[in-house]
Amino acid sequence: MSSKIVISASRRTDIPAFYMDWFMDRIDKGFFETVNPYNQKKTIVPATADHVHTIVFWSKDFARFINGGIGEQLRKKGFHLFFNFTVNSEDKILEANVPSLDRRLIQAAFLCETFGPETVSWRFDPICFYTLPDGSEKNNLTDFSKIADALVSLGIQRCITSFMDHYSKIDRRSRPYAKFEFHDPAMDKKIEILKKMESILAPKNMKLYTCCEKEVLSAMPEETNIQNSSCIPNRLLKDLFGGKLSLKKDTGQRIKQGCGCMVSTDIGLYKQHPCYHNCLFCYANPKDKK
Repeated sequence: MSSKIVISASRRTDIPAFYMDWFMDRIDKGFFETVNPYNQKKTIVPATADHVHTIVFWSKDFARFINGGIGEQLRKKGFHLFFNFTVNSEDKILEANVPSLDRRLIQAAFLCETFGPETVSWRFDPICFYTLPDGSEKNNLTDFSKIADALVSLGIQRCITSFMDHYSKIDRRSRPYAKFEFHDPAMDKKIEILKKMESILAPKNMKLYTCCEKEVLSAMPEETNIQNSSCIPNRLLKDLFGGKLSLKKDTGQRIKQGCGCMVSTDIGLYKQHPCYHNCLFCYANPKDKK
């Protein structure tokens, strides 16, 4: 039996939050059409259970997915499901349009109860530091312990994090906010933060992973148990669901920066699927969006 593929839905936008109707229409048609954002090459991706091993959903809001009964529909069609759920601290400056933290935690509980906590990875991502117009320095770590307690109680055992990447488009997006400024903490500060996060999670038997933080991870003290993440974790998917999957690294991702993702096909499209969360730090957020 040949290896099946993993569909990533999606690094480029929030499909569960905004594009479930489109997604299910393509599932019914049996294929997706993707466009490479660099060379604009079009590719047809099969979307039937005889070709697809697992669908990995990435989202900050699974309300439409849950309320529409999408998970049960997909399971009846023979698909395995895995969830990368980003649950950050409540911060209306950074994430203006995501649901309240309490609502997101309720969604996490539904996913764990329905599909099993082993199918859910918690992404606390990215860690942001910024200065407000009054000169006060802030970060988005305020609810980290609260979220950890809630998700551990559900049985989730993986937390994936990274520090904000400072792209020029993000600087352009934050300019309208007078005297608001993101800043990148020094390496020793990043090490201190990760050690603190690990110290919170370790007694709860939750493992901390970093996403594309090779430089920071290599600077951590030897006694740390923090590991490099694989947000598309084909080895884990194979252990969970059986079958055959490629265990090769995804060469289309940032391997040099420490990305451990294994091969998958991302079906999100930047131009056709803009994300309406309007997160101030997001690399995927269109630069002309208000």
